[in-house]
Amino acid sequence: MANDFYCFPSFFYLRNMINWNFPNPPAAPFIASIFNYYLSENLEGYEEYDMLTLDLVKNMPGYLGYESMKHNGRGTFISYWKDMESVQIWAAHPVHIEAKKLGLTWYKYYHSMIAEVGRFHSHTIQD
Repeated sequence: MANDFYCFPSFFYLRNMINWNFPNPPAAPFIASIFNYYLSENLEGYEEYDMLTLDLVKNMPGYLGYESMKHNGRGTFISYWKDMESVQIWAAHPVHIEAKKLGLTWYKYYHSMIAEVGRFHSHTIQD
């Protein structure tokens, strides 16, 4: 059985790094919502909201998938969307709004960016 992880110094990488909502990746163009952060020491409710939002977003119109990386309290979460309208619908969702409010205690620092992906290519090493 093939190993699902590759180990590099201090990091584990999944072979399929993006958790697409469908069996095949979408064709570009699509939208990437990029969230970079440093966690604070106060993480009360963080894991519960993380799981809640991930479960909820999978059923949102236009949601395509996500990838997430964390190391020593620093992280990046990238969600992929069909279009800006889909991003805006998710941004206005009450659970997402509440998570953003709670995030003021969960994060020492964060920034977010929205970008259009004009080209997408991936490759998986086969064993």
